[in-house]
Amino acid sequence: MAFIRRVRTKSGATAVQIARYSGGRQEIVKHIGSAHTDIELGMLLERARAWLEPDQQALDLGITPQLPVESVLPTGQATLLPTPIDEQQPVLDAPGRTETTASVLLREALHTAYDQLGFDRIHDEAFRDLVIARIVEPGSKLDAGRVLRDLGAAPPSYATIKRHLRSILDKDYRAVIAERCFAHAADTGGLSLLLYDVTTLYFEAEKEDTLRKVGYSKERRVDPQIVVGLLVDRTGFPLEIGCFEGNHAETHTIVPIVRQFQQRHDLTGVEMVVAADAGMLSASNLTDLDEAGLKFIVGSRVTKAPGDLASHFHWHGNAFTNGQIVDTITPRHGRSKVNNVRKRAEPVWDPVAHPNAWRAVWQYSTARAARDEKTLNAQEARARAVVDGGTPPKSTRFVKTTAQGRSLDTASLERARSLGIERVRDEYLCLTDGSV
Repeated sequence: MAFIRRVRTKSGATAVQIARYSGGRQEIVKHIGSAHTDIELGMLLERARAWLEPDQQALDLGITPQLPVESVLPTGQATLLPTPIDEQQPVLDAPGRTETTASVLLREALHTAYDQLGFDRIHDEAFRDLVIARIVEPGSKLDAGRVLRDLGAAPPSYATIKRHLRSILDKDYRAVIAERCFAHAADTGGLSLLLYDVTTLYFEAEKEDTLRKVGYSKERRVDPQIVVGLLVDRTGFPLEIGCFEGNHAETHTIVPIVRQFQQRHDLTGVEMVVAADAGMLSASNLTDLDEAGLKFIVGSRVTKAPGDLASHFHWHGNAFTNGQIVDTITPRHGRSKVNNVRKRAEPVWDPVAHPNAWRAVWQYSTARAARDEKTLNAQEARARAVVDGGTPPKSTRFVKTTAQGRSLDTASLERARSLGIERVRDEYLCLTDGSV
């Protein structure tokens, strides 16, 4: 006969299992789950009892659970003196059964955060519930009702949801939300440093339209997609968001988003620093940001190392210490030359003295160097296999193809090793005011 078994696990949880005796030993029939709290344990035990009911009958011992209660008057008012225990009528206490569960505490916490941010000024409960449902479990509008029921809320109908979504545009909810986000960031994290990044969102659609287009996908998909740019403060709190066509270049998104943010909150001329990764680096972007009066920190690609660090390599070689920083300058345009190897000291960037250059800060990491050395060795082995004909030719690094055939590009390989192109952590940072 099967029975319920409770076992303490190594993590401190209590495992609830269905077991039976077989050959004098306990055999696990089914693992119900593990509980970390008394409430979870009670729910698992109830589930185990329900699982046992179809298979075996409970042994009737003729004992009925009872709970004493105080008698009440017909008017509903209690007597002045409690009825003696021996004169009380027994009340049957049937075993409890869990009918449903709901994450009410989670919903109330999200409601509180929603109101504290000032989003309650929209005065739209259906919109608020949709926001909370999307935070808890991103899904479709039709599936939002199920999520809200799991949270213990009464969801609006699908028709109501669609009607409220139209109100988002008609009543310009975005402006209200952007205003409250701006106020929160100004009071907490500040607006002196802003961070920007881009991602892509694909759609399982067969055909493109004016917005959803096939473009460069970070997930390597060929479905129609959109490009989303997000501007946040130093704590990651969102301030401005923009949507672009799926084939829109990432480098062409940062300036429109920043200008949109400035115009929305009338910040023209306010000193701010915008930080972005190497995908945002282009000469036109840096020029536009500079003309907009914005300072910036932009990561650059490591292929800039030979030019930027030429003076350092000439006077100090390619030996670095962990965490070593080289503060130098980099040309604004690819054909410009700003470093002079005849001078031992690295130039200190100055906007007046170096009008054709930006400040560049390089930092060396020993851990990154070891990891990249391993990557270079693997790429070299793959390149040699392609050159020797043992591997089908693909787009492989360090393979040089000429009219005479394929050969190992030893010059590129040695340059990658000796110049430390792959050994610089976080590439480099560019600023307009000369401060880190």
